[in-house]
Amino acid sequence: MLPILYSDRFLEHLTGPYHPEKPERLTAIKRALEEMPGAEQLQWVSPTPLTQRDPLDWINQIHTTDYVQQVHSLAASGGSYLDPDTVVSPHSYEVALLAVNAWLDGVDQVLAHQSPAFVLARPPGHHAVPETGMGFCLFSNAAITAHYALTQPGIERVAILDWDVHHGNGTQAIVESHPQIAYCSLHQSPCYPGTGAAEETGLHGNVLNLPMPAGSTLADYESQFRDKIMPFFRDFKPDLLFVSAGYDANAVDPLAGINLIPQDYGVFTQYCLKLTPKILFGLEGGYDLSALAQSVTATIQACLRNSNTKI
Repeated sequence: MLPILYSDRFLEHLTGPYHPEKPERLTAIKRALEEMPGAEQLQWVSPTPLTQRDPLDWINQIHTTDYVQQVHSLAASGGSYLDPDTVVSPHSYEVALLAVNAWLDGVDQVLAHQSPAFVLARPPGHHAVPETGMGFCLFSNAAITAHYALTQPGIERVAILDWDVHHGNGTQAIVESHPQIAYCSLHQSPCYPGTGAAEETGLHGNVLNLPMPAGSTLADYESQFRDKIMPFFRDFKPDLLFVSAGYDANAVDPLAGINLIPQDYGVFTQYCLKLTPKILFGLEGGYDLSALAQSVTATIQACLRNSNTKI
C-alpha cells in the first residue's frame, strides 16, 4: 500500500476565483488517483489533527515568530495578502498548520514502511523564506520536515529534490547552511523567483542548482539526472529523500515554458527509486488541472510498479 496523506480541509485555503493555486488542484488529483488502475493499492491517510500534534514547535524552528503571528493574525481578521500572489484566507493558518502535520506524518509513514508516501496537501511551501511567505507558499513544508526527519532514529542525512519548474528559494535559504541536508533543484531560468544560479552551491557543497532553459524536454532533464543529480545524491548518501513535487514543467502549464508531458514524471520517479525506496513526495506547483492530475498519477504508478517488481 502507498500512503496518500490528504484532508478535505486542504480545500479550505481559499485563494480567489482566478488564482492558479486553487482547491480544484487537489480535487482533480484525488479524482484521478481514485480512478486509476491500481487505486486499491493506495491508502488514504488523514493527517494528525492539530489537537493531537501541534506543528508550531517545528515551524518556529524555521520561521520567525513575527511571521507566524502575522499569518495567524491575517487569517483571524478575515484574510489578506502577503504579496500580490500569496493569499491568506480565514482558514489558511490552520490549513497550513495541518499541511505541515501531513508532511510530518509522511515521514513517519515512510520510515514505518521503508517505502514511498505522497503528501497531497496545500498550500505549497518551497518559496516560503524564514521571514515571510511568497509565491503562493505560506510555510516551508519540505525544509521544516527535513529538520523533523533528522530527529528520527537512524536518519543522519536528508536529501531534497525539487523538480518544480520554479526554484525553491525558500527551501534553499533554510537548508543551505545545514551539512546534513542536501538540496537539488531543476528549474526554468530565467523565471520566477530569479534565484537558483548554478554558482549557488551551499555552505557545505550541499546545494546543486540546475537552471533549465525554456523549451527543455525529457531528454534534457534525463541528462541532468544521469550526469549530475544521481552522482550528487549518491555522494551525499541520504537516509531519506524528499521530493518537492511540482508539476508545472508540463508543456501545457500556464505559468512556465518547459516542454515535459505527464508521463515524464514517472521517469523522474524511477530515477529517485534507484537512490532509495524511502521517498516522501510532497505537492508543490502545477496549474493545468488535467496535466497535474496525470503527472501525479504517473508518479504514483511508478512507485507502485517498483513495489510490485520487488515482490
